[in-house]
Amino acid sequence: MITEEAFKNAAKTIGCDVAAIKAVAEVESSGSGFLPTGEPKILFEPHIFWKELRKRNINPQDFLPLNADILYPTWGTMPYGKQSEQHGRLQRAIHINNEAALRSASWGKFQIMGFNHVQCGFNLLQSFINAMYKDEDSHLLAFTNYIIATHLDDELREQDWQGFARQYNGAAYHKNKYDEKLVAAFIKYK
Repeated sequence: MITEEAFKNAAKTIGCDVAAIKAVAEVESSGSGFLPTGEPKILFEPHIFWKELRKRNINPQDFLPLNADILYPTWGTMPYGKQSEQHGRLQRAIHINNEAALRSASWGKFQIMGFNHVQCGFNLLQSFINAMYKDEDSHLLAFTNYIIATHLDDELREQDWQGFARQYNGAAYHKNKYDEKLVAAFIKYK
């Protein structure tokens, strides 16, 4: 678990309130970066996998219909399934293409997409994945680096939850009331 001191250091680096970082952690992963199995929490994103395959000149349709639950072009086509099923889904995708699959999952306590590994301070995707398996302190470091690299520090500092939600969670953030969840969590930790 992340110590209060580590949260304070990250908040100082970002220039925001500790409650803002804790709010993101709670909304993204219910406060825990790991499953009971010891694996990091992930969410495999089939629409991102579709795009990642296309970037590699791999036709996603060649893997349908057997993989229709892990491979589709549009967000929201199907439910993602249970948290406990995500690593199995990722493993199936890895059999299609390792790098595309790993880049298509969000990882750890802050659910950062694998394709953002460079902004998290990891030149190699595998180094980012290894850090996600290591501990929650590594999750916090990746998050801190990502926030600074993507200039989301202003949104956290100013508690601009809609602006933060739009950039961190995507344009459809309002469908899941992401910004409202952040506000509620922030108030809880304040």
